[in-house]
Amino acid sequence: MLNYIIIATLKSLIVIHILLGAVAYTVWLERKLVGRIQNRWGPTRVGWFGLLQPIADGVKFILKEDLTPPYVHKGLFVLAPLLAVVMALTSIAVIPFGDLIHIGSLSTGLQITSGPVADGRVGDINIGVLLLLGITSLAVYGIALAGWSSNSKYSLLGSLRASAQMVSYELSLGLSLVGVLMLSGSLSLREIVERQQQHGWNIANGGWQILGFFVYLIAAYAETNRIPFDLPEAETELVAGYHTEYSAMKFAMFFMAEYANMVTVASVATLLFFGGWDGPLFGPPIVQALLPIFWFVLKVFGFIFIYIWVRGTLPRFRYDQLMAFGWKVLLPLAIANILITGLVLSLRSS
Repeated sequence: MLNYIIIATLKSLIVIHILLGAVAYTVWLERKLVGRIQNRWGPTRVGWFGLLQPIADGVKFILKEDLTPPYVHKGLFVLAPLLAVVMALTSIAVIPFGDLIHIGSLSTGLQITSGPVADGRVGDINIGVLLLLGITSLAVYGIALAGWSSNSKYSLLGSLRASAQMVSYELSLGLSLVGVLMLSGSLSLREIVERQQQHGWNIANGGWQILGFFVYLIAAYAETNRIPFDLPEAETELVAGYHTEYSAMKFAMFFMAEYANMVTVASVATLLFFGGWDGPLFGPPIVQALLPIFWFVLKVFGFIFIYIWVRGTLPRFRYDQLMAFGWKVLLPLAIANILITGLVLSLRSS
C-alpha cells in the first residue's frame, strides 16, 4: 500500500506538470497556427520561434495587479476560478495514457487512478466514463459563480449563456458515448481501449460509431466554449463574458481550465473512438515501451490541431442558432446512433 501511495503521488505530480506545460504550449500553438491562417507570423519576439512566449505570459499574469471590484461577492469571486481549474485538472486523473510500465520490481499502469497490477492486468476504475462526465459537468459551477458573483450584467449574461449551453450540449455529448459503451460492454476507459485493440477497431470503433464520433466532436466544442460555440465569451456582445471583471492570475485560471478541458476532451476522443495508445510497435525494447505513449500523444495532438483549425475557419453562431442546433440536430442524431447501434447488435446476436 505504501508503494502504491508513493507511485500515485509521483504520477500525479508528473501528469499535472506535463498537463500545465501542454496547456501553456497549446496557447502558443494556437497563436502560431491562427496567425498563419490569417497570414500573420504569430509570436516571434520572445525566444526562438516565439517558444518562450508562454513563460513571458505566465510571468506577466503573476506580476499584474490583481484587482477585485468593490461590489463583488468576494468569497465566491475568488472561489469561481479555483473551482474551474481544479475540476479541469482533476478530470485528467482517470484517463489512461498507456499500458504497463515497470519500475524495478514494481509494475503500474500509466494512469493516476490505476490500482495494483494483478495477473498482468492493471487495476482500473470500472466506472471511469461516468466519473469523467460527472467531474467535467461540475465545471459549469465555476462559470456560473463567476458571472453571479461579479455583479456585472455582462458577466451574468455570459454565465447564463454558458450554463444553458453546457447543460444542453452535455446531453448530446453523453448520449454520443452510449454506442461505444454498448459495443464494449464496459464503463472502464482501459477496457474500452482493450476491446478496440482486440477487434482492430482503431477508427470510430471500426466505423460503427462514425456518427457518434461526429456528435461527440461537435458537442465537445460547445462544452469547452470554443469557436464557433464561444457565445459565453462573445467579445463583440459581452465584453469578455463571465470573466469580464477578472484580472491577473484569476483571469489566467479560466484560460488554464479551458485549455486543460480541451486536452481532456481530446484524450477521451482518442480513448473511445481511436484506439487509445494502440499503434504499430517496432525497434528495441525501450522504444517499444515508449511508442504507446507516442501514439496516444500524437492522436491527442491531432484533435487539438482540429480545435485550432476550426477556430481559424468558422464564424460564431447566433445564440438562438446554437441552442436550436443542439436540441434539434445533435440530440436526435445522438439518439439515432443509439438506436442504430442497438439494432446492429441485436441482428449480430441473432
